[in-house]
Amino acid sequence: MSAGVMMLRGALGNRSLVIGLVLSLVFVGAALVSFAWVPQDVGAMDIPNRMQPPSGAHLLGTDHFGRDILSMIMVGARTSIAVAVVAVVIGMGLGVPLGLAAAARRGSLIDEVIMRGNDLVFAFPSLLIAIMITAVFGPSAVNAIIAIGIFNIPVFARLTRGAALSLWTRDYVLAARVAGKGAVRISAEHILPNVTNLLIVQGTIQFSLGILAEAALSYVGLGAQPPIPSWGRMLADSQTMISLAPHMAIFPGMAILLTVLGLNLMGDGLRDLFDPRIRRARQ
Repeated sequence: MSAGVMMLRGALGNRSLVIGLVLSLVFVGAALVSFAWVPQDVGAMDIPNRMQPPSGAHLLGTDHFGRDILSMIMVGARTSIAVAVVAVVIGMGLGVPLGLAAAARRGSLIDEVIMRGNDLVFAFPSLLIAIMITAVFGPSAVNAIIAIGIFNIPVFARLTRGAALSLWTRDYVLAARVAGKGAVRISAEHILPNVTNLLIVQGTIQFSLGILAEAALSYVGLGAQPPIPSWGRMLADSQTMISLAPHMAIFPGMAILLTVLGLNLMGDGLRDLFDPRIRRARQ
């Protein structure tokens, strides 16, 4: 039996992975569908029908401006996913090379500078970084991406360095060094492929954290600005209406909860799939 078939069977038998994948695909699918169709125009206000409970006309009800909540959640999924994906790409694209460089030059000035720089970034949460960026450039989805992406860089740098350090002592790496390969080539050909699984799992986790961070930034007015729908701003708008229209808070909150839950379950399932030792320990 081929390795691909065995991995597929293992994936289908992993409940966390399957449930997480289904939940994630539901919201990714909603975001993709929203490009072509939404039940109502998210910019259309219907004041006479504001704060209506779920009904046949509005499956999840309407907000304080009479806008369809289901449509706003679908379009808001695009914002959350786009911000989280680009932020993870920034963090991985810069953090992984830094981690590889630090591991290749362990104990050198380069290693020390990279790791102390990581410590400096970790000292500032993404929300504080976003406040500093928006104080200069103003609040927007782009600035939210930059803030979350900057916070992701040391996460991937530390993970890559830690995993790479153990690989530099392996026999095949020593053989590559004897053959005359340089640090950059060894990192690209031998180290990076062997840490890819860890990076995929961490990327899934950071993706879920990115959605939470985007919602938090939008909640305090530092994320996507009107008229772009955002789950975090939907929660912010509902806080003064929660006693009159609780559905305004429940449905965006459930969207955030289920998306983050799905991504975390998928990350947990991928970790089990890629590391048989964890799977055996849980059995």
